[in-house]
Amino acid sequence: MTTKLVFDARQYWWKRKLLVVSTVMMLASATGLGVVYGPLGVAEVRYWLAQRLLGRESGFGRILAQKLEVEASVAPDAWFSVVIPKIQARSKVIANVDAGNKQEYLAALKQGIAHAAGTGLPGVASDLNRTIVLFAHSTDAPWNMARYNAVFYLLNKLEQGDRIEIYFQGVKHEYRVEELRVVSAQDVSYYQPQIKEEILILQTCYPPGTTWKRLVVVARPI
Repeated sequence: MTTKLVFDARQYWWKRKLLVVSTVMMLASATGLGVVYGPLGVAEVRYWLAQRLLGRESGFGRILAQKLEVEASVAPDAWFSVVIPKIQARSKVIANVDAGNKQEYLAALKQGIAHAAGTGLPGVASDLNRTIVLFAHSTDAPWNMARYNAVFYLLNKLEQGDRIEIYFQGVKHEYRVEELRVVSAQDVSYYQPQIKEEILILQTCYPPGTTWKRLVVVARPI
């Protein structure tokens, strides 16, 4: 009888230990997923909320939608920043970042959006290059999503005619989206310099949280 009681006690102890370990592992997994995909989730919720509420004529929903719209329209840095009202995106821009230097651009993307060195600048007439290239969320792995700027996670929500605002040296420049392209990660044709006209290129990894392809948004001044 005593032996059976000892055996039952040990069996109960092991079951309890396995339960605690499995619970800790599930909590750790949930926390990890929250850290990795949290920024994307927050961006999606804000976008969904704004789109659902903007059509209301009155009430708390309309007030909240207006608040979101106002927050998104404020330039975070008058010297160089991007504002995209439709997707509630706003971020300062780090100028002249070497897009071929992984260490340099990953460091810049922790602070904001990167402006590719050698490409154009808003409102600046140049006989070298008038294509402005801004990129964000270039992460080396999905689990590093939270380490980098989430401002371009919803870039794929943009459509032809949507407005993009660039603030540069205290001046506001407005652009209209003309097209969206999904290209291979090796395609850098949109980086080719040209002096014919000012073109704005926004680029991010696609699908969000991967490095498989690139989403390219092409816009021109209004």
